[in-house]
Amino acid sequence: MEDKKLSYFGEVGSALKTLATGMKVTMKEYFTPKSTEQYPENRKTTLHVAKRHRGRLVFKRDEEKNHKCTACTMCEKACPNGTIKILSEMVTNEETGKKKKQLVDYEYDLGDCMFCELCVNACNFDAIEFTNDFENAVFDRSKLILHLDKEVYEGGSLPDLIDGGADWKVGTFNTKKK
Repeated sequence: MEDKKLSYFGEVGSALKTLATGMKVTMKEYFTPKSTEQYPENRKTTLHVAKRHRGRLVFKRDEEKNHKCTACTMCEKACPNGTIKILSEMVTNEETGKKKKQLVDYEYDLGDCMFCELCVNACNFDAIEFTNDFENAVFDRSKLILHLDKEVYEGGSLPDLIDGGADWKVGTFNTKKK
């Protein structure tokens, strides 16, 4: 009978000791100062986004807003999710009489993309790239289907986002409000 009482009280003591250890850790974390990004208040002042962050796929364009895509479908074949669909047609050049493939539609489904960058690596013509524009939330999923050949990407919703946004120093947090 005494062994059962000792083991019972021993278990209660062990449980209280474990509870005290857990509460000690919790209280230590509770009173430690926190560094929190004040998003969205700091969107245009102190928010930093790394230049190499993959936010969305865009066409690279020259000064006349022309793209380099030749509809070779290498990016479509490299995409593991099938988020890129390319429609092309054969067009005959009037002057030379040669046939050439021409891009009709470049459809990119941002909602299914896993941002692996395999499409960019597969592109032999340096026609596509990922930007660090991360604000892509929409209420209707159909708005995530983009036609890259039809749109001209002029930059993100934040100033200087492509350059990384606000300056960032190692070991500090951007916690200022405006």
